[in-house]
Amino acid sequence: MKLYDYHTAPNPRRVRVFLAEKGIEVEKVNIDLMAQEHKTPEFLAKNINGQIPVLELDDGTCICESVSICRYFESIYPQPALFGANPVEMALIDMHLRRIELQLFRAIGTSWVNGPVVAKVAAGRFKQIPEAKAQSDAATHDYYKRMDRELGERVMLAGNEYSVVDAHAMCIIDFAEQMVDLSPADELSNLKRWRVEMASRPSAQA
Repeated sequence: MKLYDYHTAPNPRRVRVFLAEKGIEVEKVNIDLMAQEHKTPEFLAKNINGQIPVLELDDGTCICESVSICRYFESIYPQPALFGANPVEMALIDMHLRRIELQLFRAIGTSWVNGPVVAKVAAGRFKQIPEAKAQSDAATHDYYKRMDRELGERVMLAGNEYSVVDAHAMCIIDFAEQMVDLSPADELSNLKRWRVEMASRPSAQA
């Protein structure tokens, strides 16, 4: 099997970190986003959305979307159980993962599209709306405060054990910090503690 990847994009990193936590090695194929390789007819045949990551199985089946790829690997390599070990854990992890994606990552994505990096590297591809960025910046910081409160009640984002939620949230916040200039405030001590723990895990280097 092959994982179609790009080293600085947050979504492929979410899969790489997950695989590192599982101890799984997969062949990786770099797709140059700057050269628009993800928009070629050959790649669109693998993912009609023209996005990465894509996991191509040996029989040619292509699985797209970061969470879907991680769920595939969880099903064939169930330990450690990063999607939960019982029905309650599975439901709570799924709940928190959806919140992270639909609320935090969506806001960060809006700020990214309307921010200076995209204006430089993808000039003309998007109509930028400063007002939308202001709103999504505020929404991101509001969600950081929420995470800080929740991490005052438990060790990890979905409970007291590391899960796929922590892996994916780390990648999303790192991207926000490095590429969108949306770092959590220093006074969010619980979130800061969690981030230090995430960065210390070997999988963070994936």
